[in-house]
Amino acid sequence: MPFEIRADLPASLVPLAWMEGRWEGAGVVGYDDVPERRFGQEVVLAHDGRGGLAYRAQSWYLDDDGTPTEPMTSESGVWRTGDDGSGGVQVELLLAQPEGAVEIYVGRASGTKVELTTDLVARTSTSTGTYTAGQRIYGAVDGDLLWALDVATPTTPMRSYASARLKKV
Repeated sequence: MPFEIRADLPASLVPLAWMEGRWEGAGVVGYDDVPERRFGQEVVLAHDGRGGLAYRAQSWYLDDDGTPTEPMTSESGVWRTGDDGSGGVQVELLLAQPEGAVEIYVGRASGTKVELTTDLVARTSTSTGTYTAGQRIYGAVDGDLLWALDVATPTTPMRSYASARLKKV
């Protein structure tokens, strides 16, 4: 699916231009003591007028019929890019979550694929999260935005946690 690169988008954000917009869809979440469940999600990425893409994601659990049942999580932050020193595109994703965690991911963009690994996971004293590291991948497939998240905890090595397929709306 072709996408438009807006004239007012800074050159540094062109490698992420394919992600800009509002996306909706469904996915699956499950990990160790978290039984596998379906969820719905809305993601909005918009140029913040400066050097980043503002990011907001809202997720909710779905019943067997695909009807939303209860909130799952949300996260907000900013996507940034820069020269990685070798002529490639470094991508940074800074996130905050209401469960009491903040994350900084770093990685690379290649075409319509972005691969990221946590550089930092910090939690408040009242955080409900237990993960210590994460890896995310985002990609465009047949015009859809696909993403996957792997996480590690103090007792479990990195493994699949959640993934979704979102359509542009």
